Amino acid sequence: MKFTNRIFIVDEFICEERRKYLVVVIYDIADDKRRVAFAKYLQGFGVRVQRSAFECILPSSKYEKLIKGIPKLISSEDQVRVYKLTSNADIKAWGSVDLIEENEVIII
Repeated sequence: MKFTNRIFIVDEFICEERRKYLVVVIYDIADDKRRVAFAKYLQGFGVRVQRSAFECILPSSKYEKLIKGIPKLISSEDQVRVYKLTSNADIKAWGSVDLIEENEVIII
C-alpha cells in the first residue's frame, strides 16, 4: 500500500491479514478529561490531522483493537465516527497537515 499522487492504492489481491486500511476517526467529546484520554488513545494508532480527527493506516487486527477500545473511553453523550476506507480512496488536503504515508521497512 502506498500514497501516489494523493490516491490511496491497495492491491486487491493482498491477503486479508496483510491488507491495510486508511481509517479516519472523528469525534465530539464534551468532557475535557475524556476527550484528552480519547486523543491519547488514538495517538497509539495514527496521526492527528485536526483537533478532533485522526488518520490511521491499520491492518485488520489493529483496526479491531481500535474499535474494541472506543466504548471504554466514551459516554452516551459523546459522538464518535470511524471510517474504514478501502481501495482507491482519493484524499485531498489543504493546510499545514501533510498526508500520511506508510513507510516500508526493509531488514537485511
